[in-house]
Amino acid sequence: MAKEKPHLNVVFVGHVDHGKSTTVGRLMFDSGNIDEQTMRKLKDKAAELGKAGFEFAFVMDNLKEERERGVTIDLSHKKFVTNKYEVTIIDAPGHKDFIKNMITGAAQADVAFVVVAAGEGIMAQTKEHIFLSRTLGVQQLHVLVNKMDTVNYDEAKYNAVKDEVSKLLAQVGYKPDAVKFIPISALQGDNVVKKSENMPWYTGPTLVEMIDMLEEPEKPTDLPLRLPIQDVYNITGIGVVPVGRVETGVMKVGDKVIVVPAREGTGVTGEVKSIEMHHEQIPSAEPGDNVGFSVRGIGKKDIARGDVLGHVDNPPTVVSEFTAQIIVLNHPSVLTVGYTPVFHIHTAQVACQFTAIEKKLDPATGQVLEENPDFIKNGDVAIVKIKPTKPLVIEKQSDIPQMASFAIRDAGQTVAAGKCIDLVKKA
Repeated sequence: MAKEKPHLNVVFVGHVDHGKSTTVGRLMFDSGNIDEQTMRKLKDKAAELGKAGFEFAFVMDNLKEERERGVTIDLSHKKFVTNKYEVTIIDAPGHKDFIKNMITGAAQADVAFVVVAAGEGIMAQTKEHIFLSRTLGVQQLHVLVNKMDTVNYDEAKYNAVKDEVSKLLAQVGYKPDAVKFIPISALQGDNVVKKSENMPWYTGPTLVEMIDMLEEPEKPTDLPLRLPIQDVYNITGIGVVPVGRVETGVMKVGDKVIVVPAREGTGVTGEVKSIEMHHEQIPSAEPGDNVGFSVRGIGKKDIARGDVLGHVDNPPTVVSEFTAQIIVLNHPSVLTVGYTPVFHIHTAQVACQFTAIEKKLDPATGQVLEENPDFIKNGDVAIVKIKPTKPLVIEKQSDIPQMASFAIRDAGQTVAAGKCIDLVKKA
């Protein structure tokens, strides 16, 4: 058997209608990962729904409802093979009410491609997605300036968007010189897989070439095992099959594991019987692997989405309270002590209360601006104390960064994002 290619999780983010799904569909089709016949069916379906030109987007938008609305609602995962990598593409929704899925998506990604339409430049969600990618620890980020066909493949337009986005990237802490920009037209196929003849002024890589130039992410295999549960299925003949992505450490068949907080907060233990990825049995799972597995001794009622699996000798940390550094992104007024929004932490969604606002920091330098402020508002960075309303797994940024970041949502939008810097273990 040939050596497996290294695995890469890539997320496409950006404002709604800037062409994320079309870019991904074009990438899959032009690279031969989807056949002509499937494509023809999608084309007919698109025309029939009065959505001609959306056929590439349909490749990702599998849900009937999405086809009719022409909008991406949930995350779709697609496998895609390049010369160097086996890529899982996560197409993240751009619509505001779907940003919580975008959060789950970015939290799983090694690399983010921000899709920005050449004619429109930075829009509200472009900013929010770039910021979330940063806060959620996406290390590598690159930019696709899409819809170049709508601006007659004009280099000046491309440069204007490039300058605008570079400034934004620098503000949130990405190094603009490490970020590659590629001018593309996903609809026409320019610079996605095939080099564009319409932009002789651009001499850099196409999107598919760029993917092979990405750095292989380091796998945090030396950290303790942490696998947040995404779903729990009951499969005839097999039994209970939890599904999730290994964040850190290694899970092997035969391992003694514990899932917490699970079953009234005490946790449940068992032994890993089998692990499956892409419908194949595997002996062990590493960080980045999306797996289904079965555990002897764990029933369907015992565990749920948001629980976290670890080894019995190093269980995930369940907290009674924690200290976090947050940035307020989008709150209609001000945040004060007592505020209790929903925190999205790995796969968990738990209401948590602000019990103290300890410090307000300068967003650019991290210097303390004010001790114990009465409130914080949009744009503020602060150190806060948080009390979850029920047991919750979170880790310190300094111990297991992959399990430390979260987003705070309220009334359908992302209010703030942050990371855990200290914690009190639940007794």
